[in-house]
Amino acid sequence: MKICVTATANSLDAQIDPRFGRCSYLIIVDSETMQFEAIPNMAAGATGGAGIQAAQTIAKKDVKLLITGNVGPNAFGALSAAGIEIVTGAFGTVREAVEKFNRGEFAKTGSPTVDSHFGMGGKGGGRGAWRR
Repeated sequence: MKICVTATANSLDAQIDPRFGRCSYLIIVDSETMQFEAIPNMAAGATGGAGIQAAQTIAKKDVKLLITGNVGPNAFGALSAAGIEIVTGAFGTVREAVEKFNRGEFAKTGSPTVDSHFGMGGKGGGRGAWRR
């Protein structure tokens, strides 16, 4: 099965990036052979729609399952529409996550785990909230 794991670097030994849409790398792994492809996440710096763009990227690679830390509502909708199952709350390395999946240690996620724009940094509340 093709699995995508969000990662901070481009290897199986990279740490899982807790952000889906703004992760550094999308690691596509064959869960049976452990062969992988590391794709730099071009959506990471997007001003908006990063989760949707990342979802489209992995859907084009015929991914069946995403393993990540968190997923927002827009990405969740795009992933679900593409038929990609989602596992959140993952940590450790990409390799460890795939091994946990193979042992049946993950439960699929049924809803978004963070609000929109999670992982963008800063403390802004939007709509001029910085003004006093």
